[in-house]
Amino acid sequence: TFNIVSNDSTAPVSEFLLICFPSYQSWQHWLSLSLSLLFILAMGASATLLITIQLEASLHKPMYYLLSLPSLLGMVLCLTAIPKVLAIFWFDLRSISFSACFLQMFIMNNFLAMESCTLIVMAYDRYVAICHPLRYPSIITNHFVAKASVFVVIRNLLYCGKNVILSCDNFTLNRIYQSVAGWTLLGSDFILIFISYIFILRAVLKFKAEGAAVKALSMCGSHSLLILFFSTILLVVMLTDVARKSIPVDTLILLNVLHHFTSLALNPIVYGVQTKEIKQGIQKLLQRGM
Repeated sequence: TFNIVSNDSTAPVSEFLLICFPSYQSWQHWLSLSLSLLFILAMGASATLLITIQLEASLHKPMYYLLSLPSLLGMVLCLTAIPKVLAIFWFDLRSISFSACFLQMFIMNNFLAMESCTLIVMAYDRYVAICHPLRYPSIITNHFVAKASVFVVIRNLLYCGKNVILSCDNFTLNRIYQSVAGWTLLGSDFILIFISYIFILRAVLKFKAEGAAVKALSMCGSHSLLILFFSTILLVVMLTDVARKSIPVDTLILLNVLHHFTSLALNPIVYGVQTKEIKQGIQKLLQRGM
């Protein structure tokens, strides 16, 4: 819902008025408490992971730098939208400028694709670690991480640069174009991830040493969980977008808000539980604080 600050219909839009959960205005204080708690927990968990990797010398390795990328992207994505939602709930600050609204849309669309591209880079990392373990230190280097990070950013900036509005009057055409372009990009990412796991499984099946296959697959455990969570979130978003006419608008808003929290909170939890070195690093960090 928006309001144009002008009586002239030909004047450019300068400001919007945002309304969160229009059918549940009387519940907004309870919702604000829940969302504020989720925001603090999710940001705290990701910040803990990033600080641990930064401060713990044993984690200053390319693999852990790659693990920090999803949390960093998730924090930026969460900070783009959630503070504004909370500002509406707590202080009734509903207005947003056109430029700020455009920036939010740009970051939310761009960073979702960046998360997907990051999963490809991490899949390649697991492929090299399992299929070419002796060459891993020479391939997955700090220089590789830097180049991969630049690739993630540039690829998605190029995608967004071509993602134009076809017609201001034809919203259906725009929605179809956005959906086809977005899902083509994300679909190609998942195909590449799937191919990398085929090579990994082929290599694992050739292992003859006892326990080698289990150890190799356990190296992919955290990454596989993230792919599962990420694909589940995308599937829910896709289904709700297709059935938007039969789903209450408040449900759509809630799912989109929760999407920002989910990946942000899951990254540190998954890697903190699955990765022994990170778990030990977090324990050391907590002991220093105490």
